[in-house]
Amino acid sequence: MKESRIARSRRERKSHLSPDAERLVASALGLANSGSRVEDRYWERQLGDRIERLLESGHQQSLYNALDRLQQTDGEAYGAMVEAVEECAESIIVEHAGEPWQVLLVSAPLIAWTRFRIPSGALPPDAVDAIAAHLHAHVLARSARLFLMPHLYSLDELPRDYAELRKMTRRLGEAALSGRRNRVDVSGLPETADMLADSRFLMGALAVPLGEPAFRWQELDSDDHATRVQCLEQWVAQARPVIEPLLPGCGFECLLPDAYHINLRESDRRVRPNAIRAGVHYLSHALALEPGEIRAVVAPFGDDQVDEYRIGLSVDPDGDEIAHGIVWPLFGAESEDDEPSPLERIREILRDAGVNEQRLWPDVNESEYCEDCGAPLFPNENGEVVHAEMPGDIEPGSSHFH
Repeated sequence: MKESRIARSRRERKSHLSPDAERLVASALGLANSGSRVEDRYWERQLGDRIERLLESGHQQSLYNALDRLQQTDGEAYGAMVEAVEECAESIIVEHAGEPWQVLLVSAPLIAWTRFRIPSGALPPDAVDAIAAHLHAHVLARSARLFLMPHLYSLDELPRDYAELRKMTRRLGEAALSGRRNRVDVSGLPETADMLADSRFLMGALAVPLGEPAFRWQELDSDDHATRVQCLEQWVAQARPVIEPLLPGCGFECLLPDAYHINLRESDRRVRPNAIRAGVHYLSHALALEPGEIRAVVAPFGDDQVDEYRIGLSVDPDGDEIAHGIVWPLFGAESEDDEPSPLERIREILRDAGVNEQRLWPDVNESEYCEDCGAPLFPNENGEVVHAEMPGDIEPGSSHFH
C-alpha cells in the first residue's frame, strides 16, 4: 500500500461524490484489483488523464473527495490513487524543439537540528551553481537538464496542494529546458515556524528526452554507472562543504536527491528522532542540566487509532509543567505491530539521549491544541495535557515541534 506523507487524521466525510470523483474511485479500485500489467496500464491511463485534467483546470476537490472515500473503504485502492495523483503533480511531459521531454520535480532534503534557528530563504548564486554542478556530476543522468531554485525551502514554504505543485513542476521544467536563469517569484511565501529539528529542501526540476534515464543509477550501460548508495556517498562528500555555510550553527544530514514526494515522506521520517535529540540537547544547555535530570512523558493521541505520539519533556519536580514538547506523527501503515514499534523507538531514542526517567500514558487521547496559539498540548506526569513553556525567565527559541 502506498503511504501518504500526511500524518494520519480523520478527514471530513463526503456522503455524495461528483461524477469525476466517482470515476476516480472506480478507476483506483480497478487498478487495485487488476490481474495483469496490461490491465494496470489501462487503469493507470484512466486515472492519469482524469487527474491531469482536474489539476490543470484547478478543480481538484474531486481528487480529495475520492481520496477521502477510498481511505475509508479500500486501503490498496487509496494507495494506488495517491501514487497516481503524486505522479501527475510532480511530473509532466512537454514539447521542446519539436520533441517530447519528461520533466520531474526533484528535491534534495537536508535534515537539520540546532539550539538556535534553522535558516531558510534565498541562496547565494555561487552556492546554487556549485550545488547544481554536484548534482550533475554525482546524481543526474548525463542527458538531464536541471533548473535549481535559488532558495532553501522550509516545509511551510512548499506548495500546499497538488495543482500548485503541478504548476511549479511546469514552471521549473520550462526553465530547465530554456537553459536561462529564469526569474522565479518566491515572494509571499508563508512564514517558517521555528523548530529545533526540521527539514530544508533544495528544489529543482530536471528534464530528459522522453524515455531516457533521469538519474545516474538508471544508466546501467554507462562506464561510470553508480548505485543509489554510491550516488548518495558522492553527493554527501562533495555537496556537504558547499551546504555547511548555508546552515550556520546547525547539524544536518543530507538525503539522496530524488523525486519530490518520496523525499517528503523520507524527510518526515528522518526528522522525528532528531527532534527528540535536539529537544534534550536544547534543554540541557539552556537550563544547565544533565540529560539525566530531564524526565519524559509519552502518550498516544488520535481518534479510534493512534495517529501520533506526543512527548513532554519536564524538569519540574512536581511534574505539572512541560518545558518542551515533541510530536511524533505516524505515517501510512505504521503501527504498534511494527518491529520495533514506534513507542519502542521513541523510548530507545530518549534513552540514547540520556533521558532514562520515562512515564507512559496507556490510553489513546484526543488530540488537543492551545485555543490561543494553536500549538499542540503535551502530556505531563499528572495525567493532564498542558502548554510547553520554559521555566523562569528563559525564553525558548522553540517551544514545540509538530
